[in-house]
Amino acid sequence: MPAHSALITVMERAARKAGSRLRRDFGEVEHLQVSKKGPADFVSKADMRSERTLYDELMKVRPGWGFVLEEGGMIEGEEGKPRWIVDPLDGTTNFLHGIPHFAISIAVQERAYDGQGWGKITSGLIYEPVSDQTWWAEMDKGAYLGEKRLRVSARRDLSEAVIATGIPFKGHGDLAEWSRIFGSIAPEVAGIRRNGAASLDLAWLAAGRFDGFWEADLQVWDVAAGILMVREAGGFVSDYTGGDQPIGQREILAANEALHSKLHKILARSLL
Repeated sequence: MPAHSALITVMERAARKAGSRLRRDFGEVEHLQVSKKGPADFVSKADMRSERTLYDELMKVRPGWGFVLEEGGMIEGEEGKPRWIVDPLDGTTNFLHGIPHFAISIAVQERAYDGQGWGKITSGLIYEPVSDQTWWAEMDKGAYLGEKRLRVSARRDLSEAVIATGIPFKGHGDLAEWSRIFGSIAPEVAGIRRNGAASLDLAWLAAGRFDGFWEADLQVWDVAAGILMVREAGGFVSDYTGGDQPIGQREILAANEALHSKLHKILARSLL
């Protein structure tokens, strides 16, 4: 059994508490689909309730830490303390439509060594309320699904690879850019999937279910935990130019070493 730190235990307890309420709320979505008002307002409240639970639980056990919250914004912590990066409901549109593919994502980011700004993500956890599965990773300790150690796939040929992505939608993303990338990658691979939750796309990549992933217009809370998970599972994560700080660029290309190099060349050519 992997020996994770007390910090992961703290994160999992908070996620399970918030997740139990999300699970109950998800059961109500089906009934709301047929109402004239629709479930959108209900889902936004479910999102905020989840975030409040996570905030309260994490603050209780690590007072003084900062927060980056999807709904609540940035909350400064005490000087020198790490911060939590929290997505209380990744996959909101899936949730809204009664599709059981969504998650809670929590990550820990340390201060930069020089004290200026923020440094590495050192812990990450992704919790799926419907399946009650916990994905987690710690820097230099590996990535896990429950007790199972994760490794990225060993596939080396794009013709055998299944690649995940996120597709721009109304008011979000650059559809023309995405279309150029898709048009370049799709003919080279075995399939492309769009499942609607970036945190889980990255967790599935860490587990070898997907062989690669690309997406732009992402927020830090969407991907902080997932990036650590992929890297701890032996994968490579970069921005579109190959830089190793994709969070700052809000764009991600991730895969195992062999496929990352091939995908990066295709992607780069598509953007010329």
